[in-house]
Amino acid sequence: MSDTSEDDNEITFQVKFLGRVEVVRPDGLQILDEAAQRLKTPDKYVPEKTAKKSKVDLFLSLSGIDILENKTKFLLYTCPLSTVSFCALLPSSTKVFGFVARHPAADMYHCYLFQSKKFVISCAGGEHQGRTRPYSGGSQT
Repeated sequence: MSDTSEDDNEITFQVKFLGRVEVVRPDGLQILDEAAQRLKTPDKYVPEKTAKKSKVDLFLSLSGIDILENKTKFLLYTCPLSTVSFCALLPSSTKVFGFVARHPAADMYHCYLFQSKKFVISCAGGEHQGRTRPYSGGSQT
């Protein structure tokens, strides 16, 4: 499920992208749960909620998180690590995980949710179920 390259300190996961939802706070398991519930509720006015869930390649590196469409390798989203404020497993499902990131140009946060074929905790080594980093509020460097 994951590939690691020690040369560039990058880890790749092939997962299903459940969607991206704007959220009101930068952290907390409740935010992940609320985002998952919002994605489950169909909304014809929000294209991200009606789109078919696609397989993506999730690239994690020291500089950030990139989400690429699996077949075309089209870059869907990129989140510099400095914008990521929270990541965790969804408490109700060990195969669903997500992270919250601050939009680089606007004062808003988005929650990105993914589903893995395997238990995520086994991939992460079981070290942490949730990780929070204090928001500095400063500009990106």
